[in-house]
Amino acid sequence: MTTVTISSPTRAEPAPLVLLHGVGLDRTMWRPLRGALSGHAAMADHEVVSLDLPGHGERPPLREPQTLGQLADDVLSRMPETPVHLVGFSLGALIAQHLARHAPERVTTLTCVSGVCRRTPDERAAVEGRLRNAERHFAESVQASLERWFPEGTPVSAETIAETERVLLANDEESYLHAYSVFAHADQEIATELSGIRMPVLAVTGEHDPGSTPEMSYRLALAIPGTRVEIVPGARHMLPVENPGSLARAIADFITVAELASTASPAATPRAEGAAS
Repeated sequence: MTTVTISSPTRAEPAPLVLLHGVGLDRTMWRPLRGALSGHAAMADHEVVSLDLPGHGERPPLREPQTLGQLADDVLSRMPETPVHLVGFSLGALIAQHLARHAPERVTTLTCVSGVCRRTPDERAAVEGRLRNAERHFAESVQASLERWFPEGTPVSAETIAETERVLLANDEESYLHAYSVFAHADQEIATELSGIRMPVLAVTGEHDPGSTPEMSYRLALAIPGTRVEIVPGARHMLPVENPGSLARAIADFITVAELASTASPAATPRAEGAAS
C-alpha cells in the first residue's frame, strides 16, 4: 500500500511595506504611522521597513547636486530584495514614483502621501521661493516650515513638533539643499513617466495641505489611470504625524484590496481598477 502525503499549499509571505520620508526629515517620522498600522489585523503579518533617504538621518551627507534617479538608486540598493508595498511621503513620494516606473519588479503597490504632481507656474514659484529662503536663512526656513505644517490649533503635540524641529535643524545644510532642489524640480522630470506606472496606486493627502494639494493628487490620478485618491478632511501636510489613524486605514484598505485582487487573478495586469474616487 502506498501512502501519499498531501501538503497544504505554502502561504506566501506578505510583501513588506517600505516607508520613505520627506526632505529634511528622517525615518523616525513614521513612528505614529507604524503604531497605527500595527492595530490593523490585515497588516499584522507585514514587515514594515523605514529607510533614511540619501543625505538624511544616518546616511552620509550629499556633497554634490543630485537627480531623482540618483536618490532612487540609493534607496533601491537598500530595499528588501523581494517586491514591496512602497509608501513615499513628499520627496519620498517622488522617489517612490521613480522606482515604480523604473524598477516595477520591486514594487507591488505604490502609495503617494502628501505628494506633488505637475506643479503649476505659481506652485513652482512658491517652492522655488522656499528653496531660495533655505539657501539664505536655513534656520528661518525651518521655522517657516513648522508654522506651515503645524499652525495654531494643530492636533499635533508640542513634543512631536519639538522633535520635528530638532530633526530639521540637525540637517547638514548643503546636503539638505541638494535634496530640496530635487524636491523642487523633479515633479516636472517624472511627469512624462507617470503613465508607464502599472501597479495599483493610492494618492492620499490632507484637505488643507498648501504644498501637496488635493488637486495634485487628482492630477496624479489623471496621469496614472486607476489611481485611488483619498483626501483626509481637516489635515495638512504632515499627515503621517497629524492623523496617522486615517492614513493607516487608507493604506491598509488599499493594500488589502490590491492583495485580494492579485490572489484572485494573479495573471492580470497589475493596474488598479476603477476611476479615481
